Amino acid sequence: MNTYSIDYIDDLFVQYVRDPASVSDTWRAYFEQFLITNGEAPPEAIAGGTSGRQAGDGGAASVNGDSPSGRGTDVTDQMLWTARMQDRVDQLVREYRVRGHLVAQLDPLGLARQGTAELSPESYGLSDFDLSQPFEASALANVSGGTLHEILTRLRNTYCRSIGAQFMHIDNRNIRDWLQRRMETTENRLELSHEVQRRIYTRLADASIFEEFVRRKFVGAKTFSLEGAESLIPMLDLALEKAGQHQVQEVVMGMAHRGRLNVMANILKKRAMNIFWSFDDPDPARNRGGGDVRYHLGYSSDWTTASGAKIHISLCFNPSHLEFVNTVALGRSRSKQDRIGDSARNQVMTILIHGDAAFAGEGIVQETLNLSQLDGYCTGGTLHIVINNQIGFTTEPEQGRSTTYATDIAKMLQIPIFHVNGEDPEAVAQVVSMAMDFRKQFHRDVVIDLYAFRRWGHNEGDEPRFTQPEMYAEIDKRPSVRQNYLERLLGLGKMTQDEADQIQLERTEKLESEFEASRNEPFKPDTQTLDGAWKNHFGGPEPTELMVDTTCGRADLSEVLTGLTRTPENFSMNKKLKRPMQQRRDMANGKIPLDWASGEAAAFASLLVSGHQIRLTGQDVERGTFSHRHAVLHNMTNGETFTPLNHLRPDQAKIEIVNSPLCEAGVLGFEYGYSLDYPEGLVVWEAQFGDFWNVAQVIVDQFIASAEDKWNRLSGLVMLLPHGFEGQGPEHCSARVERFLLMSAEHNIQVTQPTTPAQFFHLIRRQVLSPWRKPLVVLTPKSLLRHPAVVSPLAEFTDGRFHKLLVDPQFSGDSIRRTLLCTGKVYYDLVDQRAERNIDSVRIVRVEQLYPLSPEELLAALEGAPENSEVMWVQEEPSNMGAWSYIKLHFGDAISERFRLTKATRPESASPSTGSMAAHKLEQHDLMDEAFAGLPPSTASSDEPSRESANSR
Repeated sequence: MNTYSIDYIDDLFVQYVRDPASVSDTWRAYFEQFLITNGEAPPEAIAGGTSGRQAGDGGAASVNGDSPSGRGTDVTDQMLWTARMQDRVDQLVREYRVRGHLVAQLDPLGLARQGTAELSPESYGLSDFDLSQPFEASALANVSGGTLHEILTRLRNTYCRSIGAQFMHIDNRNIRDWLQRRMETTENRLELSHEVQRRIYTRLADASIFEEFVRRKFVGAKTFSLEGAESLIPMLDLALEKAGQHQVQEVVMGMAHRGRLNVMANILKKRAMNIFWSFDDPDPARNRGGGDVRYHLGYSSDWTTASGAKIHISLCFNPSHLEFVNTVALGRSRSKQDRIGDSARNQVMTILIHGDAAFAGEGIVQETLNLSQLDGYCTGGTLHIVINNQIGFTTEPEQGRSTTYATDIAKMLQIPIFHVNGEDPEAVAQVVSMAMDFRKQFHRDVVIDLYAFRRWGHNEGDEPRFTQPEMYAEIDKRPSVRQNYLERLLGLGKMTQDEADQIQLERTEKLESEFEASRNEPFKPDTQTLDGAWKNHFGGPEPTELMVDTTCGRADLSEVLTGLTRTPENFSMNKKLKRPMQQRRDMANGKIPLDWASGEAAAFASLLVSGHQIRLTGQDVERGTFSHRHAVLHNMTNGETFTPLNHLRPDQAKIEIVNSPLCEAGVLGFEYGYSLDYPEGLVVWEAQFGDFWNVAQVIVDQFIASAEDKWNRLSGLVMLLPHGFEGQGPEHCSARVERFLLMSAEHNIQVTQPTTPAQFFHLIRRQVLSPWRKPLVVLTPKSLLRHPAVVSPLAEFTDGRFHKLLVDPQFSGDSIRRTLLCTGKVYYDLVDQRAERNIDSVRIVRVEQLYPLSPEELLAALEGAPENSEVMWVQEEPSNMGAWSYIKLHFGDAISERFRLTKATRPESASPSTGSMAAHKLEQHDLMDEAFAGLPPSTASSDEPSRESANSR
């Protein structure tokens, strides 16, 4: 809509008034409704039935006139002029709603903003004369009429002062109307009580005095000061007060490093003495090789609102990778909600604090926003607060984004975005109150863009004037927001200087006392212990004496396997699934061994009936990438779904199986966060192909692999990564096990590649039933899902356990010339080739768990091989990938003391594999030749078995 289209509509309206039949039926109906809505009658009913067409040429002239003398006295002319001018006013009102934010006074530095012609009355044919004319304000919610000047004043107060609102992109009219009423009836300004104003000032004082004190006591130290954005503290304070009113019991927070110490001190109430100790670092030996910098640490505490409500606050630990904590925090919130049965998503909420450059620049933000309204990931709405520094380190906004605002990515959602001047604390109060109420009302995210600045540059050791001299010339002139707000309160008579001085004195004396305590009291690490849901679990080194029973009784196993084949009456299942279902019933009865899919299903089902909740997510996990799982069945008649795993027993735990969006980092971060608050459950993320997890490399590096070492945080997350060289190309072959092994240290993760359904069954059950909690990486099969040799009899599920290594029992003694060490699919290729070549002097040892694995455990598996015989590591990957480097580094010396260690691999390569199926087969043939090179065929008689069971232990 623009001024040209308005003129076109005006002309149509003129035609309609003179002759309703001269316009189309659509426009005639529109104009009739428009007149009725504005209390006017359609032309046929004017002046006792006199048609508008009788107005004559004089009417047309008066319509086009801009002065009263041109309007005439004819009722039709007057109505036409009024309607036309009213329509222009209504268009102007709408433009303020759409574009008022563009001229709002958002920048605390007062730098000029480019105006917009659409907000000028002249753009709508409205003159200075019209400013004094009365108009209806029906377009303004719950506002009576007035002169055009009064209407414009209200619009400017609502949309163009310290708050700029973007909400007209929302399709839902009810939501837009709610926001309009909320803003326009108050002109976007709260009437604050003296108590609230004093509270705001006190919070500003807390924020600024803390920063000033720390900077004075620890000269030159990095704190990533909040100065320039101190309004964050009263904003969080007011948000938590609102949360208490909304019966929120717990808040999970995620934020980057700027202002983190301030938030810990003034919101989470971490004792200042402990913060000061983090500067002094009095026990360096304690953190050798571990720990993290003070502005990455998390904390948790209880907040008591003014009304006495208790809210538990958890501030997530966060690396320097800024926005990647977002979905971790969301996953924690969802997990907490599920623990307490909060299916309405009311009792736990998330607050995410972002930076402007990161919010616009990091793709994980889009992934975070995309999860917000998905059933498998929603948490009831997140409060996003963007601390808008108006710069990214030294990068100007025009260099760092292609959008008007840093927050424009959020317009992908049907949510409001509130821009607010951080130097106007009362506008901040209005915005956070409205944002929290919006979240409560609509269960959606909401974004607050807090315009601020960095008083000291990126950090206290930075010199921002090298690159932003004009900006910092303005910053240097500015007093703090606390001082500005104090002057306002003094002017209103709401506070005295003595009261302000007393607040300053009390805060400073408290900090001085804490500082002295940090110097005089013995150092005590402020490490929050694992308790609550984690009290029955532990981390640290793998407990060698711990042996967990992972078996399942035969009757129970048969029951759940049979239960997995039942569907509701009249459920029309895909006919291609009928045979697998019958096979599973035969497996339950012990008639045939279990394949991989049934082994997995048995593990899940047996855990569910034992009361352990399961969450399985990833791309296509309901069916499985390779069409093997079929955990969620679809009715062929009506499309309804049925999940057999949720219908085994009445008192069982539930499984949530969620097809994720096409992303890795955001979803993996979410599941990692979920696992942090549900240690007794099974939390699984499956990659579509194992190759794709590297899209989430940050989540693995900064959280999964290192969180225990840095932050003393445990996780039992399971990653299922399909892996295997099968000629599908370089992006569909490798889960990059070498990267996990490179990160493996201090028993931080488990890296496994089970080769039988029973091994996988026991591994999954061990992950849940053992109190030892570590992330579990499982390289899972692809073609082996249907390999006839990859099966396990029912007895191996009702007996036994997970074995780190599997050894050929019938191959041992002096006849062994070579022991092949391998892991995964290549084992089955080696077994086939050994039989085909009729070689009986080769023993094959499968490494099912690559880490943790001790040299003693590996050497025990090599017992029975002659001294100085050859031990060859065989892998499908190129020599610079796979597990070879890890094996050589960690086990090479121990093996070489008794055996000759060699390798058979693909040649070193920059890419994991070829894209040619023919070339793949050639390479695989060469690999087998290398593995069996120099070994003669057996001389045993032909009636002796030349091939053994692939799954013997």
